[in-house]
Amino acid sequence: MTTTFTPHRLSSGDLARTASVGLRTRRLRAALSALGIAIGVASIVAVLGLSASSQAGLLAEIDRLGTNMLTVTTGQDLQGNSVPLPKTAPGMIGRIGPVEQAQSTGATKATVYRSPLIPKVNTNGLTVQAADLRLPEVVRTSVVAGRYLNTATATQPVAVLGATAARRLGIDRVHGGTRIWLGDQWFFVGGILGPATLAPEIDGSVLVGYPAAERYLKYAGHPSTIYVRSETSQVNDVRAVLGATTNPENPTQVTVSNPSDTLVARAAAESALNGLFLGLGAVALLVGGVGVANTMVISVLERRSEIGLRRALGATKGHIRVQFLSEAILLAGLGGTVGVASGVLATTVYATTKDWAVVIPPSAWVGGVASAVGIGAIAGLLPALRAARMAPTEALRTS
Repeated sequence: MTTTFTPHRLSSGDLARTASVGLRTRRLRAALSALGIAIGVASIVAVLGLSASSQAGLLAEIDRLGTNMLTVTTGQDLQGNSVPLPKTAPGMIGRIGPVEQAQSTGATKATVYRSPLIPKVNTNGLTVQAADLRLPEVVRTSVVAGRYLNTATATQPVAVLGATAARRLGIDRVHGGTRIWLGDQWFFVGGILGPATLAPEIDGSVLVGYPAAERYLKYAGHPSTIYVRSETSQVNDVRAVLGATTNPENPTQVTVSNPSDTLVARAAAESALNGLFLGLGAVALLVGGVGVANTMVISVLERRSEIGLRRALGATKGHIRVQFLSEAILLAGLGGTVGVASGVLATTVYATTKDWAVVIPPSAWVGGVASAVGIGAIAGLLPALRAARMAPTEALRTS
């Protein structure tokens, strides 16, 4: 009578214990192998997380600033010459029914310096513009120091600095004696504006009142940019008539745009660049997979006596194969888990410093762990097959 023994499949607990033997006995080597996987996964999670958080923050900023602002700027004629906007344009635009506010600025030829001792060539890229009295309200910025122009100061040599202009001129506070050299004469600084996200040209400008610009800077009075706020539901309709309203004789010589569209396009452009960083993360992940494969190959060579003894005690080739394959997957999975945690932590810290909402797309952490496990399985497959093919007697003899 012949007795046939059917080998049992390893239980989950037994498989976990045997798969972790190599990791527990060779901790440093396992940690270094998992590090490559962790770096690659962390890079991928951080790139996707920061991209999503950045876009969420930008969209929230757009919602706060409003998508109902349009800008009207000077256009060009057939010869490519700049065509000034009519002086009556802001008033005409304000008569459009859905338009809520229309404020303008006008570029002057004046230059501005901290003092008359600074060389003329050191302009710092700043412009001097005449401005309406309710401009900050329309472009959704605020006064961070001092006061904005009013009906009295708009007629006097008083200027308000944009955020960038104030920084480049080295002025961070306003007091009664703060002055700048503007148009070859002294102007008092009345206030400093915060950043104007929808109108970045304001940040690099020094603003004076229209009457003061005409009186002290020989300004001709033509606006160069008109900022228009309309009813949100009527933005497209207002945009369609702005050109003809601004310059009825030559509506094609007027440029109309929506700054929020530019911000949305910028977000799309930034997300397009993520492919480069994802590629770098994939390379790091591949390098980590090579490290796992190397570790498993060496582990098989060093543990031939263990393989031979287990085979002699009844372990099948399948048991050995599953053991080493599970060990590779476990090693890569641990690296992937650490990588996901590191990527989430990096995203959280950076997004918090930028006051963004922390957004981690599910595809980032699920994909990170899944790719790590997949690479671990691929990297451990050949060593596992090699270990399973070892004959018990040969393994014991060469150990």
